[in-house]
Amino acid sequence: MKFTYQYKALPTTEQKLELNLWLRTCQYWYNRQIGDRFDWWEMNRTPVDACPLVTALPELRDKPNYYLQKKYLPGLKKEPVLVEWSGEKLDLSRVPANTLQEVCKRVDKAFERFIAGDSSGNRSGRPRFKSQSRYRSFVVEGAGLELDSCSIGGKYLVVRVPKVGLIKIRSHRPIPDGALLKQLQFVKKNDGWFVNLRLEDSSIPVCADAIIPTWENSLGMDAVLHEGDYLATSEGVKLPSLKVLRKSQHKLTRISQKKNARKRGSKSRRKLAKREGKRHQRIARCRKDFQYKTAHKLVRTGKKVFFHEDLNLKGLSERNAPKQDETGAFILNGQAAKSGLNLSWSDAAFAQFFTILGHVAGKAGAIVIAKNPAYTSQLLSYRDEVIFTDCSIRSYWDVIEKLWVDRDINAAINVLRVGLDMFPTIKRRKGGITIVGSITDDISNNGSDKIRQQLPRKSVGSGSWGGI
Repeated sequence: MKFTYQYKALPTTEQKLELNLWLRTCQYWYNRQIGDRFDWWEMNRTPVDACPLVTALPELRDKPNYYLQKKYLPGLKKEPVLVEWSGEKLDLSRVPANTLQEVCKRVDKAFERFIAGDSSGNRSGRPRFKSQSRYRSFVVEGAGLELDSCSIGGKYLVVRVPKVGLIKIRSHRPIPDGALLKQLQFVKKNDGWFVNLRLEDSSIPVCADAIIPTWENSLGMDAVLHEGDYLATSEGVKLPSLKVLRKSQHKLTRISQKKNARKRGSKSRRKLAKREGKRHQRIARCRKDFQYKTAHKLVRTGKKVFFHEDLNLKGLSERNAPKQDETGAFILNGQAAKSGLNLSWSDAAFAQFFTILGHVAGKAGAIVIAKNPAYTSQLLSYRDEVIFTDCSIRSYWDVIEKLWVDRDINAAINVLRVGLDMFPTIKRRKGGITIVGSITDDISNNGSDKIRQQLPRKSVGSGSWGGI
């Protein structure tokens, strides 16, 4: 199994200067390849509705690709390259060849996603030139990479990098025995340099064995995003939310307002931009730390299959469509309230959490599966009846069963039912929702008695009356 560990790098002053030079050279080489490809497009096309009869055609050349652009490197390394707009001279021979070739791969992948799309068919936007603040990493691989597993005083590790030497890194977590170093990535952040050690360990299975989901070894999860709750599980447990962006919003706003008031390009604006970046970095790290702890808490339950909602997060965080009256003037469309909801979706970062949960569960021999959550928040899990028709209904008092039904825990149980193919078929008609093929009443097949046990029983005086 291949995995990546990130450590804080502690290079010397000379090593920092060399790494900054490598990063600047890789940025220049990236932008030069982007410009070369765009120039080829402009010189080798003509409008379909206006073809001139007499014109001077330029000398045609092959379309730039990964292999053709990589052949430029030996010629560029013979002497320093002059950057016209800044007047600086960059020596490409000081950067390892594999590092510059990785830049070629990055450009080729960016254009491939722009033209053909990724493996899922999703196309990215047009590749753009990278400024100094947007180009922050480069890769080192091949011969010369060595990792000294013997720590210095138990606090540091040493990695050998070609043309730089030994770089000390802070060892906050041990490297597994038998792991081999395959690749090294340097990342420059607001608080210094970091290294990503891409390791390979054959003792860890690549994927879990074929697991048959059952009621006992599976867990359903519902993304709550209500008040202080983050997730609801089919075991009747609600996990709290962190809301780190909400808590830091006032500090972030104050720094952003000060920065926007400064003149562009001034030293004070750059200092405030760095402060703003550090604040965003702290928010992102707190959120990721919370998500890892939550993922480990779920995996420690011993479940082997985790079902979660396949949320359309892009659609949920979109702006409302504008509304106009009879005169053509724009009227209120509810975007003010929707902006707060969009901020909550961004703060929760469920897509990142489910990805982290998949990585953590994969190491423990478990799997994470996304399921379509249609109608899971509306039906009772133990009796197929539409109850939660409004988001304001957070709980429901069932007179027949004499229990309070929590909306989120009920939805988590329904997500589990969808994963186990126990959810009924639902069709929407003109008169409303029609339930087809329900097997909820069949206790031997569905285990509806277990569903009733998982719903927490509360006193009659607690909760809100969702229905009678």
